[in-house]
Amino acid sequence: MDHKTHGYVGNKDALLTRLRRVEGQVRGVARMIDEDTYCIDVLTQVSAATKALEAVALALLDDHLMHCVAEATEQGGSVAEEKLREASAAIARLVRS
Repeated sequence: MDHKTHGYVGNKDALLTRLRRVEGQVRGVARMIDEDTYCIDVLTQVSAATKALEAVALALLDDHLMHCVAEATEQGGSVAEEKLREASAAIARLVRS
């Protein structure tokens, strides 16, 4: 991108806080496995960490749409088309994961 800032810059602190929380959850899952915790309990924590990471991804996608895609749409032409393709591909990756 040609921007000095990315769309998520306004939410950077909140995103980093969420990611630190996810990091802690993942460390907790590793600890649970190390301590031979019952598999269903481990799976429950894996699911929670997955949902938390998905929330980060959705927040980033929203920021991208509201900032990068909106700005490119104002420019129009191939710039707009490229940003829309990029956003569509990112959505597809999220849906498939």
